[in-house]
Amino acid sequence: MPAVSIDGKPWQIDSTKILEKFDFDPISDKELRLVQNAWQSVLQRPRNPLRFFSGFARIQNPEPIPFRRYASHFAFSFICFYMFALINFIKIVIRPKPPVDFGEQFLYWEQVVADSDGPFLDGAGPGTRDMLLFGVVQCHASIPVAALHVLRDDARLDGLRRWIGHMQARFKDHPHLYSGAYFEPALPQPVTANFDQRLIFYFGLLTLFALFPLTLVLVFVLMKRVPR
Repeated sequence: MPAVSIDGKPWQIDSTKILEKFDFDPISDKELRLVQNAWQSVLQRPRNPLRFFSGFARIQNPEPIPFRRYASHFAFSFICFYMFALINFIKIVIRPKPPVDFGEQFLYWEQVVADSDGPFLDGAGPGTRDMLLFGVVQCHASIPVAALHVLRDDARLDGLRRWIGHMQARFKDHPHLYSGAYFEPALPQPVTANFDQRLIFYFGLLTLFALFPLTLVLVFVLMKRVPR
């Protein structure tokens, strides 16, 4: 989830609003829901807690000042714990039904690719729809889930795989490009955090579990503050 403060203004976490600030065209409510539908496999990420937390621990923090870098990585452990708790809360309380066919979530976008007059969903260059859907692909690739395997292997999604290739070529220098290990053109995986950063992350995580009752209360307080 991105978080951006532009020109000292309040922080924003809504991807669509952030993109509009950078002169990207708005996306329709219908297509926004379809992007969100393609994100459903994210609920599978915490099935293996060890893989979930180790995946986040490997994310490198590029902050050049050591104190800020380590403090940020320590705080990052809470963000990961929050996401772990949030996803499991949704699974236990709301109990959404998983799709019978994960490939169906992407068929609309396969048709959009086929109808486009360029290599991207929005034509000659990436637009809002490209950015949002490619973000979903990176999410699925960072901690592999069922939807990633569907994107790789489903015979119905040849056009979408070509689109992923175009997006990877366009953003090949992005520091958090995870899909390069699964789609052509093959690209190296992001640089991982060093031992010190991982140690700080796990120390933060252990602290959160040691203070579990207080941590859980804080998680639920923050959940209630998130706009619906």
